[in-house]
Amino acid sequence: MEAMQAIVLEEFGAEPALRSVARPVAAPGEVLVRVASSGVNPLDIKIRAGAAAHARVTPPMILGIDLAGTVAEVGPGVTRFAVGDEVYGMTGGVGDRPGSLAEYAAVDQDLLARKPGRLSMAEASALPLAVITAWEGLVDRAGTRDGQSVLVHGGAGGVGHVAVQLALARGATVFATGTGASLDTIGRLGAQPIDYRSTPTEAYVASATGGDGFDVIFDAVGGATLDASFAAARIYTGHVVSILGWGTHSLAPLSFRGATYSGVFTLLPLLTGKGRAHHGEILAEAAALAEAGLLTPILDPAPYSLETVADAHRAVETGKNEGKVVVQVDGATGR
Repeated sequence: MEAMQAIVLEEFGAEPALRSVARPVAAPGEVLVRVASSGVNPLDIKIRAGAAAHARVTPPMILGIDLAGTVAEVGPGVTRFAVGDEVYGMTGGVGDRPGSLAEYAAVDQDLLARKPGRLSMAEASALPLAVITAWEGLVDRAGTRDGQSVLVHGGAGGVGHVAVQLALARGATVFATGTGASLDTIGRLGAQPIDYRSTPTEAYVASATGGDGFDVIFDAVGGATLDASFAAARIYTGHVVSILGWGTHSLAPLSFRGATYSGVFTLLPLLTGKGRAHHGEILAEAAALAEAGLLTPILDPAPYSLETVADAHRAVETGKNEGKVVVQVDGATGR
């Protein structure tokens, strides 16, 4: 059996280890992807630390959730891709699915879409988890559309900066919270920045919406920010979506406005096998937006390889990254 290099989490809390492991084989319905680049998400850091029980990981496990690469083999029954196709997707690293920090990954074809030609492999690998999460919240749950007012909490973050671009692409007027240098990033993306440290909720609701509240609020922060969101939704028709709605919150402010709430749990198709085809559909839609110049991830400029994955994780953990961190896997990926 052929071998490959991969980053293995041997036990929770341990440093990611570069190991030689068996190269996977494409099962029915799967393609074997030669991985060019793998995106790093905050969830990867939580998984490594053993602080993400919802990801259902049992070491030893190959880490990495997002990838971009080239189809090297197709398994029986594969109809959507051929050898040589460039693809991207959120493909593993949770549940029992080996991750993308490896030279090859065997991936359910439903989880993939063709890589946008306008984006490099590195850029494409930074998108899947972020854009699927943003799409499920803004489009699937809230139905964001032309003419609406949208507030994105954490608008310069890994998911937030993608959510801002997606809401703008759908014709919304977009506001986004941040502070310090992130306000400049939000402005460059085309949203109207709100400094959450210096502007109370009531003040920005008044200035941005005349006190009526936002049509859609996308919360990528959680905690007290989600509580504030409930009080900032438009009366009757407002919709709050959170990707971190895991705490205990009072629904009274939302209920008294007659507004609604949805949660997003992006990992469900990977963990349950249900809904995987929709992830591929979202990525195909996102690729079209990227080709049209409406969606471009912001990358951290620091280069990382399989040998320096621990440094990549530390950058995300400490917040010293200036955009999405990606790991170059194949040694030949342009940024």
